[in-house]
Amino acid sequence: MADIGLQSQIWRNNRTSLALLVVFPLLLLGLLWVVLFFAFKAEGDWPTLEQVNLAWTRLAPILSGLVLVWFLIAWLSYGGILRKATSARPLERQDEPRVYNLLENLCMSRGIPMPSLQIIEDDSLNAYASGLGEKSFAIAVSRGLVNKLDDPELEAVLAHELSHIRNRDVRLLMISIIFVGIFAFLAEMAARTGSRPSRRDKDDKGAGLIIVLVIFLAYLVSMVLRFAISRKREFLADAGAVELTKNAPALASALRKIAEDPYIEAVKRDDVAQLFIQHPRVIQPKPNFLTRVFATHPPIEERIKVLEGW
Repeated sequence: MADIGLQSQIWRNNRTSLALLVVFPLLLLGLLWVVLFFAFKAEGDWPTLEQVNLAWTRLAPILSGLVLVWFLIAWLSYGGILRKATSARPLERQDEPRVYNLLENLCMSRGIPMPSLQIIEDDSLNAYASGLGEKSFAIAVSRGLVNKLDDPELEAVLAHELSHIRNRDVRLLMISIIFVGIFAFLAEMAARTGSRPSRRDKDDKGAGLIIVLVIFLAYLVSMVLRFAISRKREFLADAGAVELTKNAPALASALRKIAEDPYIEAVKRDDVAQLFIQHPRVIQPKPNFLTRVFATHPPIEERIKVLEGW
């Protein structure tokens, strides 16, 4: 990062993330074409490309409209859903002046609008940033984080979460979560439909099975894309925190303490868990190819090693 520049890394990451997000609707429209192809096959002989393309042209705008409605509902309601999923509540200056002042000073030092503060009443150590715009940006910290970190460590964690907001990767991640939710819904519907008994002949059942497998494959690809967006953002936010505080050892020390007890009892969903500075539900498995592909966070040991070499 020192050779290329932090801001260049942020721009590169955002361009890559935007490109990945473009893949989501393309994947959905491609999935529609494949499903139509095998749906025609289930009704009789192999269809012609003209038949499939004509049906796709008619249904693609309808699917796009339904996705847009889904997206708008999720966009407007995500704040309440997220607060309910994490049990976070608003935190005012009079409640925790220490936390409030640390965040306010960080924002003032860079001329950044201050996001709202929230608290999770849990003795474990964790934090996350959320929001889709300046009016909805928020940083949530756990009670354990406030009580068990000293001022430099707590400031470093707040700077990390503030960097997510500055980098705009919070918005990108929220959009990816919404899209993956669409694929998860389709996969669940496909599983329920595929498990129902049917009197169709063997060819029909074969085409139906292929449709179910294709939908699950699309869901798997969408999850991998979401994880790809999620992992790199943590390294960039760590770098942003160091740029804000000039104190890499404080963030490294905070991450060590967080790694000992990141579990947040209220968090039950993986899409919510990936927002946190460290996964709040499970112990990090030993790094290998598969765990890296499907991990929502990079290994915390790697993050600490980078900070120690800063």
